[in-house]
Amino acid sequence: MRIISGTTKFMIPEGTAVAIGKFDGLHLGHRKLLSEVLRQKEDGLKAAVFTFDPSPEVFFGMNPSRELSTNQEKRELFREIGIDILVEFPFNKDTAAISPEDFVIDILVKRMNAKFVAAGTDLSFGAMGKGNFTLLSSLARHLGFEACKIDKIERNGKVISSTLIRSLVEEGNMEEAAACLGAPYKITGKIVHGKALGRRIGIPTLNQTPPSDKLLPPFGVYYSEVKTDGKVFKGITNIGIKPTVTNENKVTVETSLYDFSGDLYGETAEVSLLTFRRPEMRFSGVAELKKTMEKDIRAGEIYHGLRTID
Repeated sequence: MRIISGTTKFMIPEGTAVAIGKFDGLHLGHRKLLSEVLRQKEDGLKAAVFTFDPSPEVFFGMNPSRELSTNQEKRELFREIGIDILVEFPFNKDTAAISPEDFVIDILVKRMNAKFVAAGTDLSFGAMGKGNFTLLSSLARHLGFEACKIDKIERNGKVISSTLIRSLVEEGNMEEAAACLGAPYKITGKIVHGKALGRRIGIPTLNQTPPSDKLLPPFGVYYSEVKTDGKVFKGITNIGIKPTVTNENKVTVETSLYDFSGDLYGETAEVSLLTFRRPEMRFSGVAELKKTMEKDIRAGEIYHGLRTID
């Protein structure tokens, strides 16, 4: 996948089918939109995504800075589904002032060489967000590209959106979040050295420091799966500040794997949070912590089908 980032000076020579959006979380609505763009590859177009970095909502302070998907996570998701070109267009005071008409003419048509543009019904672009799908469709007829409007997807009477999924994650409702995303909620990051307490008490863990801009669910223990080095392992993950063993208030993601032993330091791990088990707790000491962790692991092995109920 070709990534164009940090510049407004680019030119794509191939004809493209372009998906416009923020794509935070890459939920089912996004996937529907992207499927229309990917379908255009059959006609010889390159599948492209246009997104702003940072998003207008973040730039203007209208949204919390923590997002469902970091830039790196979005890049990997786009790569996995077959996007050919990703444009992370800089959003600043100058680019925010581009008129809607100039956005279409100068960026979509001239720079991106768009022949097909897909967007949601709530599309807004250009200065003050005055551009909408009606304007895009009108300009398409004059400029020689096809505009495709993608309707929203509903689940249980609610429109699937990044806002809805953000609220589900903040509640710890990982099952419903996964249903809206089309995949479990993930935290991606490098495996780093921790304090080795888990190893000393016989329960080694993979340690990650989550990105500062990543939205985290409530602190606590989650049944999980971990993808690293091309393999998937079942495990149980604790997210929090480890109040029993440290006063640093540093948030960490620690995962114990049932079926792995080895050294993965420095590797990138993708942790999928499947189900919330319990909130983070302060224990009287390491012995009580170990006893509870062992109970968590037994419950997790039952959850994953690796152990029968005693």
